[in-house]
Amino acid sequence: MHSPAHPRPIPGPAAGPPPERRRSPVERLGIPPALTWGFVGVLLFMTGDGVETGFFSKYLADHGLARADAAVVIAVYGITVAVGAWLSGALSDLWGPRRAMIAGFAVWLVFQVLLLTVALPAMNYPLLLIVYGLRGFGYPLFAYGFLVWVTAATAPQRMGTAVGWYWFAFTGGLPTLGSLLASATIPQVGSYRTLWCALGLVTLGGLLALFLVREPTGRSRLAPPGERPLATLAGSVSIMRRRPRVAIGAAVRVFSTGSQFGFLVCMPFFFTETVGFTTSAWLRLLSVMFTANIFANLFFGAVGDRLGWQRTMTWFGAVACAVTCLALYYVPLAAGPDFAAAAVVAALYGIALAGYVPISALVPALAPRHKGQAMSALNLGAGASTFAGPAVVALALGPFGVAGIVWIFAGLHLATAVAIRFLEPDPEFTAPDGASAAPLGAARGPSLTGGGRRLAP
Repeated sequence: MHSPAHPRPIPGPAAGPPPERRRSPVERLGIPPALTWGFVGVLLFMTGDGVETGFFSKYLADHGLARADAAVVIAVYGITVAVGAWLSGALSDLWGPRRAMIAGFAVWLVFQVLLLTVALPAMNYPLLLIVYGLRGFGYPLFAYGFLVWVTAATAPQRMGTAVGWYWFAFTGGLPTLGSLLASATIPQVGSYRTLWCALGLVTLGGLLALFLVREPTGRSRLAPPGERPLATLAGSVSIMRRRPRVAIGAAVRVFSTGSQFGFLVCMPFFFTETVGFTTSAWLRLLSVMFTANIFANLFFGAVGDRLGWQRTMTWFGAVACAVTCLALYYVPLAAGPDFAAAAVVAALYGIALAGYVPISALVPALAPRHKGQAMSALNLGAGASTFAGPAVVALALGPFGVAGIVWIFAGLHLATAVAIRFLEPDPEFTAPDGASAAPLGAARGPSLTGGGRRLAP
């Protein structure tokens, strides 16, 4: 694997210290300059992908598909997204991140065209399951492939800030700008033509990222030389056994956003039927939540680099999410349909979710020789969270109601605070100058190795 840092020139005996290079504005923001167009591409790609988020299931139902069948179509899509998220790391190890992104880009375009020209006009249920389901492999291969590229090519001391910018681009597109664009275009051109607009945005974002990013690390495989393809693919699963901390990191990733996906299922009913909000007010509340989240992603990425990745995740992520989960229920319950009060707690919850951002920097540091495999496990956790949250709601809503659900999610967030203590970076994970890569102030977790013996690579 190529080193993300260039060797430093050795001055001659009489030479003074080399002049300090002026950092570009992009560098001062914490964006790796060689990857700048990749962030722009991910933002545009995910905006296009996120266009359908708020209306696609309703579109299917309005055009003759039973609501239950429409829900199954969305569920199948979610399954392939989770599998694609896992494959993004495995294929980045095997092929290199850029080739994984090319595969995702091609899959998305091909099956979106088939969706628009064949499946939707026919409104054929089995065909929709196949075409829309297979399209689900597209965005995680592209977007999470770029995340692997970021973690492989960024200096450790700037990793938190870089992944903060990644999640800013990702969540800025899906669902924030994507839903905003749909709200503007649907009244003008209709839902079907809006989906064609999404195709154009994804095409533009993909081309920008793939043709304008020239950074060399992502253009070659990340797996060790000589490792066979099957071993690489198997390693993306077995790493969770070989490196127990990676498995813990994946579990933390599941529950870090599990409450978010669970709340998207149960909170619309709570706010409209119990609190007294209109559907429009609830949607505006979601906009407040996710707008706060995308800017907080940047902030906590940088905070993690300074305060420590583990400490940031523990207090600003896990503990803050536990508190704001409860506030998101009890404050509106007490205040009634007061939008300002609800908006404050929604924004605080969105900000707290961003406290987990450093996990994308921390998990690769747990297995520095197999970053792609570690990211496969992390991305699998990200995909699984789309099921874990709704599953908690499905199991708990009947017996415990929404009040019980928020306490369950608060407890799960506190459980991640304990688990984060075990996610100490591997001793081999070092900065380019040989200094320790663990950020200053990082919490020191308990050993999982039995007497301090280092886990096998």
